[in-house]
Amino acid sequence: MHVLSDPQRDGLAATPRSPEALYTLEGAAFDAADGRALLAPLTLTLEAGRMSALIGHNGSGKSTLVKMLARQQAPSRGRVQLLGRDLAAWPAREFARRIAYLPQHPPAATDMTVRELVALGRYPWHGALGRLSAPDREKIDEALELTDTARFASQLADRLSGGERQRVWLAMLVAQGADCLLLDEPTSALDIAHQIDVLRLLRTLADTRGLTVVIVLHDINLAARFSDELIALHSGRLLARGTPQALMHADTLEAIYGIPMDVVAHPRGGWLGVAH
Repeated sequence: MHVLSDPQRDGLAATPRSPEALYTLEGAAFDAADGRALLAPLTLTLEAGRMSALIGHNGSGKSTLVKMLARQQAPSRGRVQLLGRDLAAWPAREFARRIAYLPQHPPAATDMTVRELVALGRYPWHGALGRLSAPDREKIDEALELTDTARFASQLADRLSGGERQRVWLAMLVAQGADCLLLDEPTSALDIAHQIDVLRLLRTLADTRGLTVVIVLHDINLAARFSDELIALHSGRLLARGTPQALMHADTLEAIYGIPMDVVAHPRGGWLGVAH
């Protein structure tokens, strides 16, 4: 297990850059307009082809970090690089061909059919005024099939259930053809069945397509079940990072969430965190 409170303060060596590193953060921090530090200087790498879950209590900095990775907000200090290149140096369309981002509250899709919404994912490839080409339409059809949303293609997206609509947004990201999916709490408004449905889909995309997935999750047990690695934040600082097996210990979970927790074996393998 790799547990730390503050790599800069404690004098720990920065995470070495790997040739497989997708993102590299070097002392990246973010301050709110009123001067509050929402994310303390953070140094780490995120490897390509892995599903990483950002976990921690409300206000721990998870959404701030994923927005920074998505280039929705620039770091106040330090640097964030994608494939060794500063995020600000990437042209917008080239960045969108690499990175797809789903915010916690997606915009309304008023009067748009499912197919029209999914087709927006092709914008980085053909432009606002460009017509959809045959390859574009193939990508859209493939995304609809992969996410099991083809049966809704002609329906209005805003009339679907929450779980169905979330799969449509994921279909749009798949159609975008990006190498990395950044998702901010995509399961927060879903019931448990739809949460597992969405996470299974993301796990399948990571395994079969080699996609990198960085996802903000509140449920530690779902994060541990579906992710390759857990990255725990606390009060804007990196607290712990490691595989689910390494981090699913009572003392580590109590440090992350601030309440006593037990860890019990799951009858089908793995571990479950249970609050006292």
